[in-house]
Amino acid sequence: MQVRDIMSTNVEAASNQDSLESVASKMSSKNVGSVPVVENGQVVGMITDRDIATRGLSQGAQGNVSQVMSQQVVTISPDASVEEASALMSQHQVRRLPVVENGQLVGMLALGDLAVQQKSDQSAGSALSGISENHLR
Repeated sequence: MQVRDIMSTNVEAASNQDSLESVASKMSSKNVGSVPVVENGQVVGMITDRDIATRGLSQGAQGNVSQVMSQQVVTISPDASVEEASALMSQHQVRRLPVVENGQLVGMLALGDLAVQQKSDQSAGSALSGISENHLR
């Protein structure tokens, strides 16, 4: 099974100049905890609800996305296998991967996407174990 078979394609993205308040509002309305930061269709960062709470609020919530986003983003191809996605999630301790094709954001793959697919739930368990295991060290 490939990433393209289970990824979400209706992805809400942010610009690095968006306010933290507008991104938090997007997260709330879409019921998501992270949003890729995109410039000219290319992923340049990720911002999570935790980034906003820990880094953003320490700045009085007056900053913008570029001030609190993570710039080291791990992405995956839609042609990759779910096993490869699981391994990347585990290795990099992330629960979400932006899906990029020809340099452009085309979707998002979450650990939950792996978990709800019968054929990939073992991969999800493996990824979660790797994510959790690395946090305990």
